[in-house]
Amino acid sequence: MILLILGILMWWATHMSKYVVPAQLSNTIKRLKMPLLIVSLLLIVFGFRASPFIHIWGPLGVLFHVNNLMMLCALYFVSPGPKKGALFYKMRHPMMIGISIWATAHLLVNGDLASILLFGSMLIWAITTMSVTNKFEPDWEPNPRGTVLKDIMYFGVAVLLLGGIGAIHGLVGPSPFLH
Repeated sequence: MILLILGILMWWATHMSKYVVPAQLSNTIKRLKMPLLIVSLLLIVFGFRASPFIHIWGPLGVLFHVNNLMMLCALYFVSPGPKKGALFYKMRHPMMIGISIWATAHLLVNGDLASILLFGSMLIWAITTMSVTNKFEPDWEPNPRGTVLKDIMYFGVAVLLLGGIGAIHGLVGPSPFLH
C-alpha cells in the first residue's frame, strides 16, 4: 500500500507543482514532469497490484452496468471530441470531467481500501485541478464550434476503446462486461 500512496502523492505533487513551485524551479520541474509522471504511474500500478485486499463494502450488481455506461462517457470526455465537436466545445475541462467520471465509476464497483484510495484521490485531484486552474488561469476562451460529425466520430472511438479496454481488463482482472 506504501507504493500506491507514494505514487498518488508523486502524481499530485508533479501536477500541482506549477502552482506552488517558485518561478526559478519551474523550468526544472517542466523538464522532469514526464519522467516523474511515468514513475508515479508505475508506483501506482505496482502499488495497487501489490496492495492487500481490504474489504470495505460490496457493490450492488446493477452498478457494474452503470460503471460501463459511465466509462463510455469518460472515454469520450478524455478524447479530443469535446474540444473539436459541436456539443461540448464550450466546456473548459473535458479531460478532468472524464477523469472524474472514470474515478466515480470505479468507486461504484470497487469497495476495497486500495481502490478507494486510488480512485478517490484521482476524483479529488481532478476536481482540485479544475478549481485551481480556474483560479490561476481565469482568462479562457472556448475552441471554435466543431461539427456533430466529429462528436459522432469520437464517440465511436470511445465505444471501440471501451471494448478494447474491457477486454484487456478481463485478461488482467475481473471482466467489466460479465456481471
